[in-house]
Amino acid sequence: MDITVNVLYFGLIREACSKTREEKVTIPQGSTVNDLITTLVDRYPTLAKHHRAVKIAINEAIAPTSTTLTEGDTIAFIPPVAGGGGRYCRLTEEPLSIDEVFAAVKSPKQGAVAIFVGIVRDHNEGHEVTHLFYEAYPEMVLRTLDSIIERCEATADGVRVAVAHRTGHLQIGDFAVVIAAAAPHRGEAFDACRMCIELLKQETPIWKKEFSSDGAEWIGMRP
Repeated sequence: MDITVNVLYFGLIREACSKTREEKVTIPQGSTVNDLITTLVDRYPTLAKHHRAVKIAINEAIAPTSTTLTEGDTIAFIPPVAGGGGRYCRLTEEPLSIDEVFAAVKSPKQGAVAIFVGIVRDHNEGHEVTHLFYEAYPEMVLRTLDSIIERCEATADGVRVAVAHRTGHLQIGDFAVVIAAAAPHRGEAFDACRMCIELLKQETPIWKKEFSSDGAEWIGMRP
């Protein structure tokens, strides 16, 4: 049995796909957003170059691509917000790819790339950590990350920075954040990478709930 969903395209995604803002797509019952993307990539091959950079909204709410779709759902492909200047900043419930973030800054003009990866560890302040939950204000996060990247890139000529951050439930060993900073020389790359993670921790509206052997608490909310 099949279902029909309504798909909305905006900006570059609209141009890469049907050239229209909206279309109905029929897919098998039980399909996820990932399955829908596969169907659309088969139909519009140029979408393969762009779909990882977009957010997915189902019925006007941001959702992971693993979400199962139902009859009549409206799925919007939302490209990076205007004013992003082509910068790579991603907020997602999907596993992060170091290679993808690295590729966003790699250039023949760059002689060095510094990469920071934040990983969920199994302990904190003497407690055994079992898993984490990250919650974010998506629209504000993307604008904040864009501002942070702009400031980091202004530290020296030729610096490029890309950031990806997870949300949702993360297990021990999962990547929580990946930052790549490229520059003509290693010093500028190291400096920009460190500046980016420090500003991200200070300014970005992303909240972490830690689950441990002693219970659960939102980090930073102690009296």
